[in-house]
Amino acid sequence: MTYTHRISRSIRRNRGAAAVALVAATALLAGCASKDDKSGSNPLTDDGKASGDTVVVGSNNFPESTLLADIYGEALKAKGVKVTYKPNIGSRETTYGLIKNGAIKVLPEYNGALLAYLDPKAGPTTAEATTTAIEAKLASTLTLLKPAAAQSKDSVTLNAATAKKYNLTEKSTIADLKGIAPDLVLGASPEFQTRQQGLVGLKSVYGLQFKSFRALDAGGPLTQAALQKDAVQAADIFTTDPTISKENFVVLQDPKNLFGFENVQPLVYKGALSQKGVDALNAVSAKLDTATLLELDTQVQAQNKDPLDVAKAWLQSAGLV
Repeated sequence: MTYTHRISRSIRRNRGAAAVALVAATALLAGCASKDDKSGSNPLTDDGKASGDTVVVGSNNFPESTLLADIYGEALKAKGVKVTYKPNIGSRETTYGLIKNGAIKVLPEYNGALLAYLDPKAGPTTAEATTTAIEAKLASTLTLLKPAAAQSKDSVTLNAATAKKYNLTEKSTIADLKGIAPDLVLGASPEFQTRQQGLVGLKSVYGLQFKSFRALDAGGPLTQAALQKDAVQAADIFTTDPTISKENFVVLQDPKNLFGFENVQPLVYKGALSQKGVDALNAVSAKLDTATLLELDTQVQAQNKDPLDVAKAWLQSAGLV
């Protein structure tokens, strides 16, 4: 398991290298998950024992999650909390089990996607109801802190050529694909195939059956490149991704709210944070809106800045350090 400790922060600046490294890291983590669930040991530490005075901040395997983890970690450091980073661990299917068992202590989450994972049949109509529904299903070892106004949703996004071919615009909806989907290849992360907020929901809610599905990454460089090159005509691209405007991608409206509310919200292992730590993360949520998140994502994903540097600069500008 020491491989994960060797994934240096510099890899996060090289998205091509990260794609290769993360596949190996995720496989290793997933491979030991069932054993660690039984033993209670920490799969992210060399000796299996977490330091009692260090907060492990983890992230899922896409750039925005890494950025948010850096923001949370640096905000905690500013309050004197010792922090260790475990970036790019894997998908929610991996990280939820790790934080539930205390292997990581803080994880950036998106309330709607987390609820869909915990309860695929849930359909809350407000952000507050989303949090309430999550809390009813959440593992007893976990708690949610306050959500941010910032949202980053999954989407069905078309490349410019496909949108033009079928006369679709940013005002068009996912439902408008009903007669078109059989001609389109959809690209997304492997998990998208089995998620309600994925192919399952697109079929049950919108009646869509695509020509085929191509497993790529979680809205990252593989998915973006495939959409740009028309290897896929539709893809799951996060709505705060700067590639959307840069490449004239068309994000389809979601009138049936399949992708729900996606407020950024810290998920925390109970007892891992002191009150000053809780207050620090709640202060981050109070300042973080969607426009700000898009700007920070642009710096990381389009301008290739180190997410840690971006996190530090924003916390400074927001008066949080």
